[in-house]
Amino acid sequence: MGEEFYAIIKLVSGEEIFSLVSVDENDGDPIVILQDPITMKLLHNSHGTHIKIKSWIELSTEDFFILRPDKIITMSESKDPKLIAIYTNYLEEESEFQSSSIESTDSNKTKPTKKMGYISSVESARKKLEDIFKLEVEDTKES
Repeated sequence: MGEEFYAIIKLVSGEEIFSLVSVDENDGDPIVILQDPITMKLLHNSHGTHIKIKSWIELSTEDFFILRPDKIITMSESKDPKLIAIYTNYLEEESEFQSSSIESTDSNKTKPTKKMGYISSVESARKKLEDIFKLEVEDTKES
């Protein structure tokens, strides 16, 4: 496998991808290997300019994708530290989200996590609210 580098790739489909890239010779035919490719889109509004980032293929669980050179219009190596930092931060956040998010107990059931707002059971919340209500009723009777 060839040397890895960060690149911006323009595909014949019109998509622009940012990825860690390596080029490999496969029986004389080069192939382009993308690692965790993402798309970046600049958004301009009254609050400034923002970058919207998402996975190139959103529903895939794969990290590596292979492209044939005939699907690429141009590829430009990027050494921009800001773009590389945005890319690596996005991958780290996605990794953390996938490891700590929804825990599935059954194929049709989702177990809530504390991140989703689950902090107590219905029974314990009911007991706490009843205790608060009882205190308020006692306070009004005394006055």
